[in-house]
Amino acid sequence: QVQLVESGGGVVQAGASLRLSCAASGLTFTRWAMAWFRQAPGKEREFVAAVSYNGGATDYSDSVKGRFTISRDNAKNTVYLQMNSLKPEDTAVYYCARGRFPRLSTSRSEYGWWGQGTQVTVSS
Repeated sequence: QVQLVESGGGVVQAGASLRLSCAASGLTFTRWAMAWFRQAPGKEREFVAAVSYNGGATDYSDSVKGRFTISRDNAKNTVYLQMNSLKPEDTAVYYCARGRFPRLSTSRSEYGWWGQGTQVTVSS
């Protein structure tokens, strides 16, 4: 069965950096798009970043574009989210997700497998 395990969250001050990791197992990792979503208290889960099956294409939400970078290491079955210049509004639980297709998507409905999430808290 598919397992996605996120790590790397924490409490940081505004302007700091964090790198999230998502280790995948139970799937042919190289066949599927991967993405990061986040959910703040009282808000809907929202798209953050996605990468295609081979890393050749990426996409970002406008709120993180230029600050966050998604990447994947298919040899390690791991996807990363490098987060720089963090802001208090980035505070949320961050979830890794496996896509239903090789191509990336920004739509939550096209991701069918989810990790348990990792908390990121950015203080001002």
